[in-house]
Amino acid sequence: MFIIEIRVKPNASRSYVGGVHGERLVVSVQAPAVDGKANKAVMESIAKAFDVRKNAVAIVHGLTSRDKRISIVGDETLFKQKLQELRGDLF
Repeated sequence: MFIIEIRVKPNASRSYVGGVHGERLVVSVQAPAVDGKANKAVMESIAKAFDVRKNAVAIVHGLTSRDKRISIVGDETLFKQKLQELRGDLF
């Protein structure tokens, strides 16, 4: 299981995973932060970005916060590389 810290930006003009806010990966979603719509969009965006099924992604902490902890089930080595790409790390 791979754990990442994210910062959610709801009501964005487009859904996008990339960049950083402090040490957190930024996940922008078009969905509003109402009735769990943004959380659902976040999980779908993370699944797409890390190329896993939707059920491999779960919110571990921060259901009602913009700062969340996400778990992803799968190959941690590939996820670490993908996380660096999404964050824009150049090393």
